[in-house]
Amino acid sequence: MQTLIPEWFISAFAVATVFVVMFHLGLGIPPREFLRAWRQPALTLKALFSALVAVPVIALVVSRMLVLPRAAEVGIVLMAIAPGAPVALQRSLGAGAERSFAPGLQITVALAAVVSMPLSIAALDVLYDATARASPWQIMRQVTFVQLLPLALGVLVGRRLPRIAALLGPIVDRAWKVLLLVLLALAVIAFWRVMVAAGLRVALAAAITTLGALAVGHWLGGPVPGTRTAVAITSAARNPGLAMLVAALNEASPAVRATLLTYMVVAAFTALPYVLARGWRTRPVPNV
Repeated sequence: MQTLIPEWFISAFAVATVFVVMFHLGLGIPPREFLRAWRQPALTLKALFSALVAVPVIALVVSRMLVLPRAAEVGIVLMAIAPGAPVALQRSLGAGAERSFAPGLQITVALAAVVSMPLSIAALDVLYDATARASPWQIMRQVTFVQLLPLALGVLVGRRLPRIAALLGPIVDRAWKVLLLVLLALAVIAFWRVMVAAGLRVALAAAITTLGALAVGHWLGGPVPGTRTAVAITSAARNPGLAMLVAALNEASPAVRATLLTYMVVAAFTALPYVLARGWRTRPVPNV
């Protein structure tokens, strides 16, 4: 299928976007924040289970129940196995997530994706009785390049060059947001016809999967409201840049990529009431 924008360009742009996002994350979060999450190891392990295992299982079950076409099912599941959305931390903190826990959880999930995504792709090969064009080892190398390398560079600059980090912080913060918006615009321009043709069932699958992720994350997030919020939002927020990168490595069809975009848009609106409700719940009551 011919598109207005070459798919190789969109793929390269997705790599650049994820790279900048992870550099920003490393730049803004000191290493000690990573360790804070592991002060509650049981809770962190539950959060990882929710984000890396429960959400993909929910996505697969929902897709099968709604009898989605093969390409749509692959797109829904591919989005579900891509954790660590760029906006997850900001959404969590804005909704009242525990500040001593949410940043460390975000880094932990980003690091875990380096292993979880190749394993998930290998599992999908078995499930669909197919062979991905990109091997799990190739995916691990690519995810390492776009996740771990920029994260490590960001941490290094933040620790060794604090003045430069202070100057770069606002610039990189604006840069990743602009890059993400441009990436989504490019993808919509390229695949909007397929998105429209995807139908209501794809949107419904994305909404149900997101609600399921919020429910499981909220349930596993412990009794403290701040950690419940962090785990729920981290579980529901998926990484479209990472999902598009894996789709590009495997030369996925336009229908799969259109499903990724549909999922991203529907999930954002589906999670919004939860984010707003948790934010209002934790907002301090003004003195009268």
